Parts: sequence; structure tokens; C-alpha cells
Amino acid sequence: MMNKKGNMFAGIMVAFMLLMIGFIVVNFFMPEVTQARLDLNCANAGSITDGTKLMCLFVDSTIIYWIILIFSIVGGIIADRIIS
Repeated sequence: MMNKKGNMFAGIMVAFMLLMIGFIVVNFFMPEVTQARLDLNCANAGSITDGTKLMCLFVDSTIIYWIILIFSIVGGIIADRIIS
């Protein structure tokens, strides 16, 4: 069984790897978000319906929510290793 310091170091390393993988995945989302914005015609807000505007907001917030998810998972892993 690992001691407390080794367990904390392992948790931080796992959290760092998940952070790196999460930000790599963001690069795969960016072209899809751009294509969805083009398909929905989000740049022309005057001629689209309210439902399409709402969908544009959801598409635009995908990257932001993904980054928040990454930070919350990494923070949870680090907090778990430090507290326990």
C-alpha cells in the first residue's frame, strides 16, 4: 500500500493527464462547433428564428461547458487525494 505522499502524487499525476487529454479533445470539438454555426447561420441573427438563436447559444457554449467539466473533474481528483 502506498503512503499518503505517494498516493497524493499519483492522484495529481492522474489529474494532470486527464487535464491534458481533456484539452486535446477540445481541438476535436472546435471544427464541429464551427460547422454547426455555419449550418445554423448563426452569424446572421436578424433572419433566423428564436429557436435557431437558442440552438446557436447551446452550440456556442459547448466548449465552455467542456472546459468547466474538465476543471471540475481534475479539481475533484486532486481534492480527494489531498483530503483522504
